[in-house]
Amino acid sequence: MGKSKGKKLPKLKCCESKSKCGRCPLRMLKEGTLPDGYTVKHRHLVRVDGKKVSKKKLEKAA
Repeated sequence: MGKSKGKKLPKLKCCESKSKCGRCPLRMLKEGTLPDGYTVKHRHLVRVDGKKVSKKKLEKAA
């Protein structure tokens, strides 16, 4: 259960800071670094298939 030094995981909700933090889902969507099967709607990270987003599934996708 150690922390992986791989990809950065996106936050579940954009914190709306002007400078856009490194884990911002909006920034990651624009850069194309968001994990497959995920997108952003209304500043919230959502799954394309409509299922609930959980941190555990997000870690597996990334």
